Amino acid sequence: MPVSPIPSIRAVLDYAVTRIPREKIYLGISNYGYNWTLPFVPGKSKADSISTYEALEIAARNNAVIQYDSDAEAPFFVYNEFGVNHIVWFEDARSINAKLGLVNEYRFHGALYWNLMRANPQNLLVLNAQVNIRRF
Repeated sequence: MPVSPIPSIRAVLDYAVTRIPREKIYLGISNYGYNWTLPFVPGKSKADSISTYEALEIAARNNAVIQYDSDAEAPFFVYNEFGVNHIVWFEDARSINAKLGLVNEYRFHGALYWNLMRANPQNLLVLNAQVNIRRF
């Protein structure tokens, strides 16, 4: 499944605002992806955590077509390597834009990226275009 599907995020946020004042909430935004082997077996399957850059490299190397799940607001692709099927879910400019839109929609104090150690120039461009950045 996607790293941070919008319906799941909304469910958490809808609950959070019943317990915490909106102005005290920062939305955490994922900055990574998962490379799953298939078939998925609940409780047994594991995935490698990868950066958006790594996801794009894997897609290019395997001629995979990147698709977009409009319900989850997340990109993904499938590929086969050495006879093993994979599905990769990751974040891109579209998915980050959707998540940043929740900050204004819910009137939160701001947003933070989860795992800045993985560079993602797409995220920074979207962030710069959509958010007023302040130093604390």
